[in-house]
Amino acid sequence: MPKYSNIISLIRNQRGIYCIDTSIGCSSGMNNTEGGCYNDCYAAKSAKIYGYDFTKTVLRYFKSLSHQREIINKINKVKLDFIRIGCSGDPSENWQHCIDIIKVIQKANKEIVIITKHWTLLTDKQLKYLSKVNVCINTSVSALDNHELLTRSVKEYNRIKPFCKSVLRIVSCDFNLDNPDGYQLSIIQKSLFKNENTIDTIFRPSKKNRLITDGIINAKVGVFNGNKQLMSKYNKKTYSGKCGSCLEMCGVKIETDYKYKNKRGIIKQLKLL
Repeated sequence: MPKYSNIISLIRNQRGIYCIDTSIGCSSGMNNTEGGCYNDCYAAKSAKIYGYDFTKTVLRYFKSLSHQREIINKINKVKLDFIRIGCSGDPSENWQHCIDIIKVIQKANKEIVIITKHWTLLTDKQLKYLSKVNVCINTSVSALDNHELLTRSVKEYNRIKPFCKSVLRIVSCDFNLDNPDGYQLSIIQKSLFKNENTIDTIFRPSKKNRLITDGIINAKVGVFNGNKQLMSKYNKKTYSGKCGSCLEMCGVKIETDYKYKNKRGIIKQLKLL
């Protein structure tokens, strides 16, 4: 079985987003649910195709100072206004390592989007550092999460608001309202969308996913990123094309207010576009 490299790299995915994962693999997600999040983790399925063990998390590092400069130069050439951390691994499995990488790449003139399920929590000290750099934290949630995980994630989404841009990244579904479980989950989903600064993310299950076989969600074939895929789509208008044409840009384009303390301890209010 091939092993993931521990050398960090900047990768352009199929939707046109540039990702620089501080870790790859997701032991926390795979241990939480067989098959990863919602029994259908896209990154885990891709890893399986190529023979990688997604149940083991590998931290990724720069090889040298010249490697750092090389990555920074590549980031500066990216046409989008941001890059992402958290495409094929969750940075929350080691927040300090993620921040150590951010200390390097924040030298590039790009906003950094962090996608996480908060398997471990950011410390106050780490949040204070993030308040000084241009980051947007996407807290990934779904009505499909268990109560403990969902409660923790929403709490963290609210907790980080005073420090940096905070977005609730909702993996949504077209729940079957005639199914008792589907109906209850639809109520939870509606409550999630009542939060401010939300993003709707389409769930793409496999046809054998128990949510489909048990009649909890409705799913049909649609076009995602130019390809036909099985989707459970809550909002018919939710964007499913290339990221370069998306209006929300992982929350980067969402207008939001947040406060942070400067070096003198004075609260400042920022408005970001």
